[in-house]
Amino acid sequence: MAGKGPDAFRTISEAAAEVGAPPHVLRFWETRFSFIRPVRRGGGQRFYRPRDIELLAAVRRRLHDEGLSIREVQRLSRAALLEGGEPPAAPANLPTGSSVDRLRAALSAALAAKTRLDALLHH
Repeated sequence: MAGKGPDAFRTISEAAAEVGAPPHVLRFWETRFSFIRPVRRGGGQRFYRPRDIELLAAVRRRLHDEGLSIREVQRLSRAALLEGGEPPAAPANLPTGSSVDRLRAALSAALAAKTRLDALLHH
């Protein structure tokens, strides 16, 4: 950012601009990734250290550029996140790919059926 040194703390707006993600996304990531912990000053305002910016940029790269899921990024160590290491393999018993799509479709159908049944019961 113009006017700030490389070691200066950044506000959430400045961090968002550097990382390429909106401020609300940075706040969301804070709830999902325990390693994202900006400094809080009076009034709860967030300030991001240079290392925080690096982590945020790595999270954005992993989620948006590489297409990893939030869970996959959560499994990465800080070092692996920053260095581009591979996420640990998913346990064999977890559904993947088309299995997940089939589960989503079944859930959607079940919710639609529940809605229809609720409507019948309340008439």
